[in-house]
Amino acid sequence: MKKIAITGGKGGVGKSMVATSLAVEFANNYKTMLVDADAECPNDHLLLSIKRKKYTTVYQPIPKWDFVKCTKCGKCASICKQNAIIFAKDKYPAFVRDACIGCKACIAVCPTGAITETKKEIGTIYTGKNYNVNLVSSELKLGELASGEVVAEVRKYSDKINEKMKADIMVIDSAPGIGCPVIASLVGTDYIVAVTEPTPSALFDLKRVLYLANHFGTKHGILINKFDLAENFYKKIEKFAKKNHIPILGRIPYRKDFISSTIKMKPVIKINPKYKELFENIINKIKVELR
Repeated sequence: MKKIAITGGKGGVGKSMVATSLAVEFANNYKTMLVDADAECPNDHLLLSIKRKKYTTVYQPIPKWDFVKCTKCGKCASICKQNAIIFAKDKYPAFVRDACIGCKACIAVCPTGAITETKKEIGTIYTGKNYNVNLVSSELKLGELASGEVVAEVRKYSDKINEKMKADIMVIDSAPGIGCPVIASLVGTDYIVAVTEPTPSALFDLKRVLYLANHFGTKHGILINKFDLAENFYKKIEKFAKKNHIPILGRIPYRKDFISSTIKMKPVIKINPKYKELFENIINKIKVELR
């Protein structure tokens, strides 16, 4: 199975549109799984009109104190880099549940074994299917911060689900940025499609996310969305790509069809078949790069 990640650094460049369109086009010839790894704002199910079903709950480990054993030494608070444990001399430590990231350092450092492990719910994994695309979707629980852990779990569960499904292609729609959720999306993939648009901020973030691609040693290419909004600037992106020997996988125009696609919750290639050739060409270039 080939794993293809769709990323780009900047939000709003069209990653989800590209991911869902590629998944639908791949599904015409291959058994395809789409993983929505944008746990903070999942929307692939909306773009494909998929009614998701809950698959499992994602939990995060958190500490639990036995104050009979606690000697009020304060070592748990001093080791906590998130300041999730507050300590005052001769007082029992206070735990700020929402700030904890589940690193377990406090459990390891406690000299009396007064801290054990419990858990809290931080997210949900969903599944669904439409257009022959099998969706595995992650969603961070409202108010929680550990989106990276939820993305890591959706990657793990997608592999588990695929043990029975035996997909040929896995398309992974990542979150924006270059933080933990994106790293969890990109690691272990065979190819990275970096989506950008002709704006200075998009090019800046594109360079940052391609640094990650190079760090992981993953093959990658650039896809320019809304390229005709600023012809002079999109040529700067092509100049950057040429200078760094990065292939341009395609150029997607800015058209009302893409807005209609979102409003109607249908893939753009179903709204207007003329885009089928566009995404077929992108897929063919990805295949060449994967050889």
